[in-house]
Amino acid sequence: DKTYWNKWRLKENMEKNGNLYPTHGLGPLAHILNIHRGDRMSHLVSISTGQFGMTEYAKEKYGKDSQEAKTPYARGDMNTTIIKTARGRTMMIQHDVTSPRPYSRIHLVSGTKGIARKWPQVGISEGHNWFGKGRLKATLKKYEHPFWKEIGKIARKVGGHGGMDFIMDYRLVYCLRNGLPLDQDVYDAAEWSAIVELSRISVANYGAPVEVPDFTRGAWEKLDQVTYYTQN
Repeated sequence: DKTYWNKWRLKENMEKNGNLYPTHGLGPLAHILNIHRGDRMSHLVSISTGQFGMTEYAKEKYGKDSQEAKTPYARGDMNTTIIKTARGRTMMIQHDVTSPRPYSRIHLVSGTKGIARKWPQVGISEGHNWFGKGRLKATLKKYEHPFWKEIGKIARKVGGHGGMDFIMDYRLVYCLRNGLPLDQDVYDAAEWSAIVELSRISVANYGAPVEVPDFTRGAWEKLDQVTYYTQN
């Protein structure tokens, strides 16, 4: 039907092969690693599997002889993109909307002395050992984000990805109402969005490294960490 063919996301899957939606998982990691606030993305490599899921779904829903089933879809079922930063860190982001595996945001940060994991279960390790319940609870309480302390209860009640949607909207409104700079700026928006096209270039060239443009023109070194502004 016409509604099926006019959907923009389907059109993207038909025409493009790469990470078509990197921003959801990339934003939090960029802040954790102080991207544009002491570090920057240097280059990336990206590879995709073959395409199987879209065709199989179309056959089951519309029939094997349907136009939908015979349409070639460009996007591989799973895309894996690895980004290297100027300071030597790496970020792995994946895009997969067709496989039957359970939903997962992964969201894990690994350093030289331990690991912090947000999904599917909160966990912190020191060396090879996960924190016990008591230590984990005390650590999370000690480092609880001020946003969550302020509006965590109402965020949980309103919902939206566990409350995070409410917090993002609340924070945006707070900054605008109080004349504060936003936590995400235009340089972040440009770089996070550029991953779509850069990953496509890498996939098309068998996973070749692709340079990430410095949208800040060197200004990424002027700050040394992410700053969350609050009203005095």
